[in-house]
Amino acid sequence: MSAPALAPAPPAPRHLAAITAGLVLGVSLAALDMTIVATAVRTIADDLGGVELQAWATTAYLVTAAISTPLYGRLSDVHGRKPLFLVAIAVFVAGSLACSLARSMPELAAYRAVQGLGAGGLFSLAVTIIGDVVPARERARHGGRLIAVYALFGVLGPVAGGFLAASPDLFGITGWRWVFLVNVPVGALAMLIVAVFLHLPPQHGDRRVDWLGAVTLTLGVVPLLVVAEEGRNWGFTAPESLASYAVGVVGLALFVVAEGRAGADALLPLRFFRFPAFRLCSLAGLITGFGMFGAITALPLYLQIVKGRSPTAAGLLMVPMVAGIVVGSALSGRAIARTGRYRIWPLSGSALMVLGMFWLSAIGAATAMWPVAAAMIAFGVGLGANLQPLTSGVQNAVPRADSGVATASAAFVRQLGGSLGAAVFLSVLFGALPERIARALRTAAATPEFRAALTDPAVLAEPANRVVAESLRAGGGAADAVLADSSVLSRLHPELARPFLTGFAEATSLVFAVGAVVLVVGLVAALLLPDEQLLAGDD
Repeated sequence: MSAPALAPAPPAPRHLAAITAGLVLGVSLAALDMTIVATAVRTIADDLGGVELQAWATTAYLVTAAISTPLYGRLSDVHGRKPLFLVAIAVFVAGSLACSLARSMPELAAYRAVQGLGAGGLFSLAVTIIGDVVPARERARHGGRLIAVYALFGVLGPVAGGFLAASPDLFGITGWRWVFLVNVPVGALAMLIVAVFLHLPPQHGDRRVDWLGAVTLTLGVVPLLVVAEEGRNWGFTAPESLASYAVGVVGLALFVVAEGRAGADALLPLRFFRFPAFRLCSLAGLITGFGMFGAITALPLYLQIVKGRSPTAAGLLMVPMVAGIVVGSALSGRAIARTGRYRIWPLSGSALMVLGMFWLSAIGAATAMWPVAAAMIAFGVGLGANLQPLTSGVQNAVPRADSGVATASAAFVRQLGGSLGAAVFLSVLFGALPERIARALRTAAATPEFRAALTDPAVLAEPANRVVAESLRAGGGAADAVLADSSVLSRLHPELARPFLTGFAEATSLVFAVGAVVLVVGLVAALLLPDEQLLAGDD
């Protein structure tokens, strides 16, 4: 492992507290936006008249955020962390303001792309700045606060999104537009705090920015993210998907060639992969992101559809996972600060994530909430024990001069894993749903209670029940009707709704089983991590 260069002395505690507050506010922008828009996007699409285009509002954001993340890391190594962090906040706020003024879905998608350009630097640069101002052993403790805030705001997003989307008017402005407007004062306060309190020495060196690497990375990653988002609509073997695979593979091959030619100035220096800790922490981070975003995507759907909770209530029911993340982050941060050893935390954290995901795979339509909450706590503690220690391992593995690009690379890999996780989880879920619902309907059809509900005039007086009954008698279509509008389930007679809830619960169980198997790869990577000592100080 290369020895890190000398670092600036940590700021005075009062300045460190202020700096952390500014970084937390910046991170909260990206964390809240991740889920608040997802909750409100259907309402937004209805208002702007482009329901079929709503996925692009998410895709545009994910693509630009993923691509800009490593670029911020390299630019911050050349021009300094503080100015790049301020730029990231400013771009994000400008994009948010533009989103609030959107008049159509194509406009919103374009402005969301601008938001993503800012979001790419928020979390990665915040973690890098923590690495600049505190010793290596203390990074996990301070960085854990950022992780906890990221998780808290990410889960509270559905609560805020559900409230704002349901509000037709707030202070004379359409409710959903506040989804974006709330970022403006928060971003302004974050910029003020960082501008006043964060003081870092200027960066030295004559490194150039690897623009060719940025272009080829874009060419490689964008088609893959697009097909991950749109593949469910196109079909993963459709011509559009196959073309995206081909372009993505060619782009990634060109990226590897470009990075080899760029040498020390590469956007993602290939020499980093000579360090076992960097390779394994990156792989574990990819799998962690896969599991984290997959769970955040699938669990609220289970809570809303199977348990019948509103988006706001579903967000609140995710609090056990947030509590677990906070506990895991706090425990790992304090222990690493005391011992300097970080390997045990990704190892134990990955094991808990696998346990929690397998536990979730056992849930059904009739499962009480306490086992679900317990599984979420186990998963959350494991996630909290994983995130910051893996970043500390990456930072510890490379020379201090490359801290920015290394941290950004770790964030990029985790975000890429998250995008893939959300896409894979949803693809497995909606791919399995029709067969699981059909099987549950066949089982229910053999029961006298279900047959009686299908012919009871009092039951059929409700239009939703009548549509399902007529569809079943005609030999199909009921599942498609319910999947097109899941709110129908809340209006169905309990006997008619039960097969749909059972089918959805079984499909969700399959999703979590697949996720648990994938998380085992992260556990193996953590098991192979070298048992390195983090530095107690900076000299």
